[in-house]
Amino acid sequence: MEFFCYHRDRSASLALRHELLEEHWSYMDQYDAEMIARGPTLTGDREVPTGSLHIVDLPDVAAARAFAFDEPGYQAGVYRDVMLRRWRNLLGRTMWDFPGGHTEGNRYLVMGLGASEPADVVSLADLADLDVPLDQDELIAYGPLLSDDGATWLGTAALVRAPDRDRARAVLPADRYAHIEVHDWQFGGRS
Repeated sequence: MEFFCYHRDRSASLALRHELLEEHWSYMDQYDAEMIARGPTLTGDREVPTGSLHIVDLPDVAAARAFAFDEPGYQAGVYRDVMLRRWRNLLGRTMWDFPGGHTEGNRYLVMGLGASEPADVVSLADLADLDVPLDQDELIAYGPLLSDDGATWLGTAALVRAPDRDRARAVLPADRYAHIEVHDWQFGGRS
């Protein structure tokens, strides 16, 4: 089962985040084989981390919760909240397989949250209209955010290379979602 895990930083936690960086990486090293994507979200100037994203393949919901909440930064209070959702890897690859490489261009995390209308909430069986956009060249990762049982669509998450935030946001149709978030993001992990 694939899971989307986004830890959002608590304000004034940067020093603690830096102090725990090696512990964070060592913890994540345990999941190298299961990792689909990882990396920090950043401020608009790309200088300061604002969160930590991981997309990981784990056996079940209990393992995903342990992954998210046993993380050293979470345990120490670096993060203000955690978004943990089932996810489906519609591209069938990891970020390391992205043909655009890991350093060229601006990278973004784009999350479309909730349906724009309550009637637009769909079951997993009705996901046919949420297929991957036709232009996939700049998509690093793409898939639906799902309920714990994987039966209900709750939104969509994409990692995309784009020239700017507006172009990144355009990967998701604005009329489908109650809210779309765009975060500067970069490939993470050890160099």
